[in-house]
Amino acid sequence: MHALTFEAVETIRYSTVPDPVLLSPSDVIVKVNLAGICGSDLHIYHGRETGLDKGTVMGHEFVGEVVDTGSEVKKFRTGDRVLSPFTTSCGECFYCHIGLTCRCEKGSLYGWVEQGAGLHGAQAEYVRVPMADSTLVPLSHDLTQEEGLLMGDVFSTGFFCADNVNIQPDGLYVVIGCGPVGLMAVTGARFLGAEKLYAIDTVPYRLKKAEQLGAVPLNAGSFNVRDYIMEITGGRGADGVMEAVGSENSLRLAFDLLRPGGVLSSVGVHTSEKFSFSPVEGYNKNITYKSGRCPARFYAEKLIREAAVQRCNISSIITHRFSLGQGSRAYEVFDRKLEDCIKPVLEVKSKKCEVRSKK
Repeated sequence: MHALTFEAVETIRYSTVPDPVLLSPSDVIVKVNLAGICGSDLHIYHGRETGLDKGTVMGHEFVGEVVDTGSEVKKFRTGDRVLSPFTTSCGECFYCHIGLTCRCEKGSLYGWVEQGAGLHGAQAEYVRVPMADSTLVPLSHDLTQEEGLLMGDVFSTGFFCADNVNIQPDGLYVVIGCGPVGLMAVTGARFLGAEKLYAIDTVPYRLKKAEQLGAVPLNAGSFNVRDYIMEITGGRGADGVMEAVGSENSLRLAFDLLRPGGVLSSVGVHTSEKFSFSPVEGYNKNITYKSGRCPARFYAEKLIREAAVQRCNISSIITHRFSLGQGSRAYEVFDRKLEDCIKPVLEVKSKKCEVRSKK
């Protein structure tokens, strides 16, 4: 089959790789219809995440159709439309039971193979899904493929970020970073009742989209946003700040904008070895700091059950569509913010796959 593979820093190749096979009775094979390129894929692209094997199939965002199932799979059959979170989960361990599915004791991240061990990704014609019954979520026909794709990561993560700040109708909230996750944090915050909501970035077209989604845009490249937030809150600061960038500077800004006793929710993928604020500063401000990977399996079901996905215009952040064969160009456009790109997706046209169990 064809897939996008990691070859070297800033080198993603449209390659021919072996078709996936069923390695366990709990596996399924999914024919990928749409795959996303995520901001965290760019960490690998730029070499900020090291250790990935050359030839690893990239990507962890996808929707598609089941084409083969292992003998122990009970919930899915050939032809079912499905979405997937960006990690697999067993549904049985301590972390799955408490809803922290992203930390499943048996789980894997799609698109990460290191020293031969791991799980290939979904920027491909087909993908193997381990522990399918507890990993996949049915994609009902009242939801589009685009909505399913975004629930597997971006919308779930943005909503999780907003959920963490305990939004109150009379509070004032700030989102830092208006990439796909930040924009979904804006959407989630509005859904949860935020009336005074501000979005910070330096890219005008991203700020324009944040405004369309219900936030007041603040361009950090044009004026001192900290001074502005302090001014409009009488020197107190924001009740909650949602950080969706993943840099030392953005985390420091989030801390500086926060009032004493406020909540800092950080879902940007951080690679720094140190915090931007000290334990003393955190103590003296009585902050609540929440961070980490979103339990997307848990949140995907929650967003469907609570009709959040049906009521929010999440697909509007998808600005670019590429074929799988144009994958290298898609990475370039997304990375360099060309053509006002917010969220690119790959439309996958699959060949017939000779799926089979491993003997």
